Amino acid sequence: MSEQTTHAGELERALQLEADGQRRLLAGEAAQAAPLFKEAAEHYRRSWQLASPTSYGRLIGMTKAAILAGGGEEEGRYALAELAGVEELTPAAAYALALANLAVGNDAAAAGYLEAIEAGGPSFERAARAIAAICKGDREGLAAALEAIVADFESRASHLTGVVIADTALMFQRLGARRGLEVRLSGKAVGAAG
Repeated sequence: MSEQTTHAGELERALQLEADGQRRLLAGEAAQAAPLFKEAAEHYRRSWQLASPTSYGRLIGMTKAAILAGGGEEEGRYALAELAGVEELTPAAAYALALANLAVGNDAAAAGYLEAIEAGGPSFERAARAIAAICKGDREGLAAALEAIVADFESRASHLTGVVIADTALMFQRLGARRGLEVRLSGKAVGAAG
């Protein structure tokens, strides 16, 4: 099996496990979802190790899946180590760094990447608003940011087959909850596709 095939297979498996985990969450089976997200994070990590050194989306996916599994600190430390020598702070690299810092509880460091994240366009700007609200302890700001993320997911096809769900919003919801920022997502944010 070639390295490219292995990389593609690891990424595909990560996405499928994440979708399966989200289906379990939708069914109210959080305990059964957690191991699926944890395994997805492991496949994202392997995909990153086989990918181009600038494939920061794999680190974002790895950390997001781990947070959805109820963890993320180990993955955050891994992402921070992998990004320690980043030469060009692209929006994706900044997002990976901010998310990793949130996962390990370093909100001040996460806030330092907001401007670089926002340069990535509307999707990155929505994520930056959620990160900023978490860092400030702003529950209302977080709620508004999450609803904007949900609306964006609902306006286009989901990248997770058969699941209409704002996984990014769920991730930020969990990060906020860890800090006492309880935010409820609208029902349509967690609706399964027919």
